[in-house]
Amino acid sequence: MFSGLIAFLGRVKRVDGDAQAGMRLVIDAPDAVAEGVAIKDSIAVNGVCLTAVAVADGTIAFDVVPETVARSTFGALRPADPVNLELSLRLGDRLGGHLVYGHVDAVASILDKTPEGQGHRLTIGTPPSIASLIVEKGYVAVDGVSLTVATAAPGRFTIALIPETSKRTTLGTKAGGARVNLEADPIARYAQAAVAAYTQNGASHDELAWAYEI
Repeated sequence: MFSGLIAFLGRVKRVDGDAQAGMRLVIDAPDAVAEGVAIKDSIAVNGVCLTAVAVADGTIAFDVVPETVARSTFGALRPADPVNLELSLRLGDRLGGHLVYGHVDAVASILDKTPEGQGHRLTIGTPPSIASLIVEKGYVAVDGVSLTVATAAPGRFTIALIPETSKRTTLGTKAGGARVNLEADPIARYAQAAVAAYTQNGASHDELAWAYEI
């Protein structure tokens, strides 16, 4: 479990294998390793929950199976690419962002990035598979970064990116055309599934409202 608050920026040191056979991803991340990363730890890399299989000399290695490559932007990673890193939450940690599982729902493109105030306005394409889960003032994880949806419209949504987020994550250097991993707010996903279950069983709108008031 993660919060979407990026603690470290790492860099791809090596990518072995390919999308069809699976990859061994080695990340240069001395600051993260100094926090006490160990083999078998769960770490979010650009929003994807991966398991550390080797830790040595300031690097962390991960095995990335074909399923994960197919559902994320990992197939495009190259040596020296920066990546967002977040260690898993401990019981008692502050939850400053929102609950993030590290299970990517879809990959999308940044459609536009324009200066706004002290930061930037990011416009991101909304994949149809998660369109119903992206709502104004709701949460979304973009490459693992917990963000609030500023506006939502058919086929796109926007994010107001503050300077601190630009400085501490890869979103500061990504521009229009870049591909990003998206994870919808899991609470929205469960709420949608619950509503669907009620309506499929013939529940009325009044019955549904009564159930959720409880």
